[in-house]
Amino acid sequence: MANQKPTLHTSLSPALLHLYDLNNATVVIIDVLRATSTIATALFNGAKCVIPVDSVAKCIELGKQIDGITAGERDGKIAEGLKHGNSPFEYPKEFVGGKTLVLTTTNGTKLLHMALEKGAGQIITGSFPNLSAVCDYLLAQNHNIILGCAAWKDKVNLEDLLFAGAVINKIKDNFSINCDSSQIAETIYCDAKNDLFEFIKQKNASHYHRLSGYGLEKDIRYCLTPDIANVLPFYEDGKLVVHKR
Repeated sequence: MANQKPTLHTSLSPALLHLYDLNNATVVIIDVLRATSTIATALFNGAKCVIPVDSVAKCIELGKQIDGITAGERDGKIAEGLKHGNSPFEYPKEFVGGKTLVLTTTNGTKLLHMALEKGAGQIITGSFPNLSAVCDYLLAQNHNIILGCAAWKDKVNLEDLLFAGAVINKIKDNFSINCDSSQIAETIYCDAKNDLFEFIKQKNASHYHRLSGYGLEKDIRYCLTPDIANVLPFYEDGKLVVHKR
């Protein structure tokens, strides 16, 4: 049928990604706290590009080669050997404008590289700060979608699930969704949407618990705020760049 709707599926963890066909899909990498929120923020604030790498050693080496900003975290803290972490507040215009950010994180950049290895058709990154840009792009593309949650060391987490649910809630009428994890994500988002921060706080979400323990409540609030860094990071030639509409 010529007018058949494209499909939408949600992978709740990198450990489940192999169950989905990525070849003919746009894969949305979701790591709300904090990689994909920070990527959107850096690009919104004028970074030339973000190069996601999967190891600290590669981050340091590449940073030296291209005179880039080397940044990243392991277990929520600045990774040893790197100068900058994974907080969106570290990348204001006056610091990141015109520069290349080389970034490695515990979950988000790892998932992006997994999606590449599994032959993803296209890769973009999504977070609440760029929610509308993601939804607008997905609607315009009219392409099969995999919403890929980075989770936490393969364990499902609440904030990535909430973002997947927010996307589904906005675009579901244009897609064929026969996917229980997508239904779960939207159901939970509809329960939480009036106050996302209070919801994950009340549920004592694992990543909320971890980051608030480091005094990063301000980061959490920022990363749950829609459309404050509303650009679309698009992966091409080894880099995430702002997609030109």
